[in-house]
Amino acid sequence: MSNTILYKAGTRGRADLGWLVSNQSFSFAEYYNPDRMGFGALRVLNDDVVAGGKGFGWHPHDNMEIISIPLEGSLIHKDNLGNERVIRAGEIQVMSTGKGVFHSEYNNEPDKAAKFLQIWIFPNRLNVEPRYDQVGLDFARGHNRLQQILSPEPGGEGVWIYQDAWFHLGRFDSGRDFEYQLKRKGNGIYLFVIKGSLQAEGQRLEARDALGITGSDVIGIRSLEQDSELLVIEVPMDK
Repeated sequence: MSNTILYKAGTRGRADLGWLVSNQSFSFAEYYNPDRMGFGALRVLNDDVVAGGKGFGWHPHDNMEIISIPLEGSLIHKDNLGNERVIRAGEIQVMSTGKGVFHSEYNNEPDKAAKFLQIWIFPNRLNVEPRYDQVGLDFARGHNRLQQILSPEPGGEGVWIYQDAWFHLGRFDSGRDFEYQLKRKGNGIYLFVIKGSLQAEGQRLEARDALGITGSDVIGIRSLEQDSELLVIEVPMDK
């Protein structure tokens, strides 16, 4: 018997700093909700809009897997490992911060907002050598199917992290039925609707709604709207 937690888009934390508007699925910075401290190993899912030319100055991270998925526009990333890369919509970026990383991230375009998902996952190994990677996504492979974009397997499809976690992304025509099958026994599944509307576990989910699911090995999902976009995050629940 599955257990579900519905997270409506309008119940997220929100920070408006002028140059940054951040909708926070879980407690983060000034937003604190003791009932929203994460979902298993998923600690942060921020839905961020960064004004043109603005961004996050140099700051540290350690022992966290940090994933960025641009939805519109592009960001320029710099770190003390010597990386200086532009990440654009249609790509995914990962940092295993391990022993510690300093980095900055700015909107690469001076007059256009950048929109991206910032996701933090607790790792299953501490104090590893920091690493950085990014790959382009083939959206044709994510049409009417779930395309793997992250896994625990170096050399697998998409990027990899130090955790038994999988991310899948798909864009669906209206009325499509599909399934997600659990990769690791005991993991939980977090569905996040990027665009459109879908139905899962008897719940209708609109844009930016999310549904946390535990106790199910297979999840049936239906797209209710043309070009609905879904991010599926599978993570250990015992972090």
